[in-house]
This record gives sequence, C-alpha cells and structure tokens, in this order.
Amino acid sequence: MPVIYNQDIDDHTILAVWKIEEGEEQLLSGLQLKQHELDFLATLSPGKRLLQWLSTRFLLRTMLKTSEYIDCRMDEHGKPYLADSSYSISLSHSYDYAAVMIGKEKGVGVDIELIKPKIHRIQQKFLSLPELAQSNVKNNTDALYACWCVKEAVYKWYGKKGLEFRKHIHIQPFELQDHGSMTVLVDLPTGTQRLTVCYFNTIPGYMLGYVVA
Repeated sequence: MPVIYNQDIDDHTILAVWKIEEGEEQLLSGLQLKQHELDFLATLSPGKRLLQWLSTRFLLRTMLKTSEYIDCRMDEHGKPYLADSSYSISLSHSYDYAAVMIGKEKGVGVDIELIKPKIHRIQQKFLSLPELAQSNVKNNTDALYACWCVKEAVYKWYGKKGLEFRKHIHIQPFELQDHGSMTVLVDLPTGTQRLTVCYFNTIPGYMLGYVVA
C-alpha cells in the first residue's frame, strides 16, 4: 500500500494519499480494531467499500506513526474524530485511493474523486447559476470536479448537517490550474466565512480538494 502523496501543508497540517493494493486480511492485520468496529465491518459487503474503510484507518495509523490503538469515531453528524486526541481529521476515498488529512491546530477537510464524464449530468445540482456562468466551468470536466472536491472539502471541514453545496457554498471566479486554489464564501449560521480552498490532480484521472481553517 504505497503512499503516493505525503505533504506537510503547513507546520501543523499533513495530507497523504494512499493507493489501495492490499486485500482485507492484510489490512486487518495492520489494525487494532475493537468489537464495535468489527461489528460495523460485518455490515459491509466484501469489496471496495470495505477496503476503503480499512485503508483510511490504515493510512491514519501510518501518518500518526503509532502502534497504539487509534480510537477513530463518528459524531452525530457523521464527522470523523479522534476520541483520545485534539487533532482534527478528515477522511476520503474513491475507487483505488484513500486520502487522509490531519490538523493539529485548525479544522481540515479533504475530498478525492475519480474524474468521470457523468458529473455533467449533475452539475446544476451542486453549482449555482453564477458559478455555472463562469466561462471555464460549464462543460469542463476537470473544472467541474475541482468545484465538487472544493465544495465537498468545505462540507467536511464544517462537519454539521444543513450545509448545502448549491445554496451555502459559493465559489468565486477562478482560473483552472493543475494545482490551484479557489476563494469560497460559506454561509454559516454565525455569518459568512471566506476560505481559500486548494485543489489538484493527485494522479492522472483523480481530483483532490482540501481546506485548512
């Protein structure tokens, strides 16, 4: 299971991407899972979903460089957190890749996606009319995935229900780059927050977005 990307985003934030090459037994042998986690795994059918869940936990352990049990849980909103640590985390996976982000001082959000043409069919569901009116967005598959990953990263960073991609997360005009960033205005209950969210092609055919705030 090779790490294909491992980067210190800043002095307190780490982002890594791992290619999933192992099977279920090999991943399980490298984890220390409690009964409630094993019970959850038993509800998943063998295949990608199971391997993706295991791989994010395996990558998390690798990044934390520990042999101790990692108590990774989900809160009432479905946001992952470490029960015995103040670090913030974000997990993502898509097909053969897993991504994990760890923040020691700020909140984090990450999303990785396989780029597929089908996103054109749903672009109006997650982009507003002003966003779609940007000349470099509509009908550009890479730009659409960059927007999706950026919005998904913001959603995971916030980590509470009620935040809608089209209604509450507003991408400002940007120039598409291989490794770029977007200014995003997020309508939160406490007011509008301005974020800088980064995106890039981790490997050919995949897009990743992340935010630290």
